[in-house]
Amino acid sequence: MKPVKIGICGLGTVGSGTFNVLTRNQREISARAGTDIIIEQIGARRDNPACDTSNSNVTRDVFDVARNPEVEVVVELIGGTGIAKELVEEAIANGKHVVTANKALIAEFGNELFAKAEAKGVTIAYEAAVAGGIPIIKALREGLSANKIEWLAGIINGTGNFILTEMRDKGRDFADVLKEAQELGYAEADPTFDVEGIDAAHKLVILASIAFGMPLQFNSIFTEGISEIAPEDVVHADEFGYSIKHLGVARQSEAGVELRVHPTLIPKKRLIANVDGVMNAVLVKGDAVGPTLYYGPGAGAEPTASAVVADVVDLARTLGSGQQTTVAHLGFAAGSLQDFPILPIEEIETAYYLRMEAEDKPGVLSEVTKILSGLDISIEAVIQKEPANGASDVPLMLLTNRTQEKNLLNAVNQIEALDAIIGQVTRIRVETLG
Repeated sequence: MKPVKIGICGLGTVGSGTFNVLTRNQREISARAGTDIIIEQIGARRDNPACDTSNSNVTRDVFDVARNPEVEVVVELIGGTGIAKELVEEAIANGKHVVTANKALIAEFGNELFAKAEAKGVTIAYEAAVAGGIPIIKALREGLSANKIEWLAGIINGTGNFILTEMRDKGRDFADVLKEAQELGYAEADPTFDVEGIDAAHKLVILASIAFGMPLQFNSIFTEGISEIAPEDVVHADEFGYSIKHLGVARQSEAGVELRVHPTLIPKKRLIANVDGVMNAVLVKGDAVGPTLYYGPGAGAEPTASAVVADVVDLARTLGSGQQTTVAHLGFAAGSLQDFPILPIEEIETAYYLRMEAEDKPGVLSEVTKILSGLDISIEAVIQKEPANGASDVPLMLLTNRTQEKNLLNAVNQIEALDAIIGQVTRIRVETLG
């Protein structure tokens, strides 16, 4: 079979990793693809000392790659949704397949780009866009294709997971760990995308669309970050038998689809609760197979390159044999996607962890429980601490059973209005994932 020629656009962390993996493992990759894969051209604004491209055809204009008649597959690794979108559109217009690791591009513009690709008879492959080296896209689209996916939950941002792990294991506060994460290169100078859940939201939208067979709906997702998580909440969660994780949750019911990213208490006995540091994991519940867990590095040069190259191999197999690709972009034929309603966060139902500061006097817990009971919210567990160093107030922690968020918010408003409650009530959602 004839060799497949590709063009790599971007020589940053993932781009250099992709170049190195392709060149280092050329024999194994060619044997698996059934044909040689040749890096025909590289588009990059500058060279990267992490890879030796001295013998490669390098251009400073990435659009040269998209227009090169010899290039069959454009590998977009420049990131963002500006030039990257223009590049992918140019590649499609020129009849080229695209491989990308760009979760923001897929989550925000995937519907539009997939339609253009289908009209031109080309494919956009994006395994590396979610959870780095974990092949979760392939698992959902192919390995679990016999299943009706009931729900999925994922730790899909390594920076946030690193911060929460350090807070739990070493008793550190958020700001302290965030600074270290930036020094280690896990977090950007502006960490908003990671710690406020935007990065995880991009990934969750992609997973949910594949799982449930619906168009991408990034603007409908609920997102809450971890910057307000206090060390004492991590400690109290542990006392209740839980770990706090920044979790993306997608669940389908007759009422609609839940799409939400937020801090979550997870029972420590669950495997996903023990995913620590910068690692990622996705738990998927299918009606036939039951729960399945996918674990591994969610970022980094070569873990992400592993997924990029896997997509290149898939395309090379079909191109080399002259066949057409058969897996739809979102795993469902384009005409069968359904526009399910996305449930507002007020309508979702979970259990809750509540922490409040109360005056040290009789009857306070009784007043709190009366408010909860009046809204049909039952209490699962209570921890009440002794006053510290003669203080006049005590911390009070509760775990509730499941209730709708709007009921819980009503209860919190009433509790905060009590004379004996000092300040605001901290609330964190709880998922058992059973």
